Amino acid sequence: MEPYPIDVRQDDTTSLGVPRHYSGEAQRLADPNYGPIPGESDLYSSYWGDDRPFPGNVTDPIFPTEDGPPGEDDVVWQNLLAAEWIIFEFYQQGIERFSDEDFVKAGMPKDTRQRLKEIRNNEAGHLRIFQNAISPTSLKPGRCRYNFPLTDPLSYLAFMTVLEISSMAFLTGLVQDAKLDWSHGAIAAVSQTEARHEVWALTQLWKESPFGGPTETTFPYANQILYSTHNLVVPGSCPPENPEYPYPRQLLPALSAAPDTKSLTPGSTIKLAFTDKDNQPEFDPDEKYYAVFFHGMRNISVPLDTSKFPEQPISVTIPKAFEGRGVMVALVANEPGAPTKQSVVAGPSVILEQPAALGAALVRGQ
Repeated sequence: MEPYPIDVRQDDTTSLGVPRHYSGEAQRLADPNYGPIPGESDLYSSYWGDDRPFPGNVTDPIFPTEDGPPGEDDVVWQNLLAAEWIIFEFYQQGIERFSDEDFVKAGMPKDTRQRLKEIRNNEAGHLRIFQNAISPTSLKPGRCRYNFPLTDPLSYLAFMTVLEISSMAFLTGLVQDAKLDWSHGAIAAVSQTEARHEVWALTQLWKESPFGGPTETTFPYANQILYSTHNLVVPGSCPPENPEYPYPRQLLPALSAAPDTKSLTPGSTIKLAFTDKDNQPEFDPDEKYYAVFFHGMRNISVPLDTSKFPEQPISVTIPKAFEGRGVMVALVANEPGAPTKQSVVAGPSVILEQPAALGAALVRGQ
């Protein structure tokens, strides 16, 4: 699969093929040895400033420096880099918005902001790793503008917890999309760092056990989770040459538990909410539909009664068989087990099980 194409007219570009409305500064990053190198520089672990660390301070896309076909995994890394800009900016904006005192007043440990900076530094290192993983024949996406919950420290940290835990389910799917052994190893290495971020949030912020069971939840359709983050991107704010994010995408109806949800633990009955009023599912009366819940290495399908939708909401009981740990991923499909991405008709939705009260509170908008 080729990366999403770009169309830059030659007479609008410099001799290096960079559109004239860019400074050209980002092109220096086309050299993988330019700037601090992840794993060699302590910038990505021990920088304690508030300003954006390299390469997060260079926001333009990086244009191809060679002609030729794209690398075999370029689409995977382009998707991952675009997602990483979201993660990096989330931490950076939180550091800029909240002070040490803000987090302490919210009841959080006094070193919370310092730890957030350390995570921010790790994410800057991921930006550089993903840039370098994209071949010189393909474009490396630049930063967009983003909307995050920055109203108060607790809502910010709650969203951070969901973001970190969701990334684990996303990465287990993304590694299945990659073709090269090197890519498999690199994605696995990044997931280990994300797991450390998750453990810190659970143990230090929420005083919760970090153990989510014998495995993380594996979810096969990474781009479906990526698409669920598109509402964080300010429309029209991305560099016009950026690849479509994610690519390819299905434009599935968004799925969540209804705002009156009391519990998301196994055995709880919830109502399904399709939260985008302009993108609602259409259910064929002659077809069967299922809520498919992924947890650990398995999934369980629960038949749905869609006959009265949209006049009445659809209810489903979360499978009792699952352990109330880690995270579940739920979707609506027209086949048991959602065996193909084409069988998915809505979702997915990430259901936070640890801490259980936080997952339900987020659905209620608290």
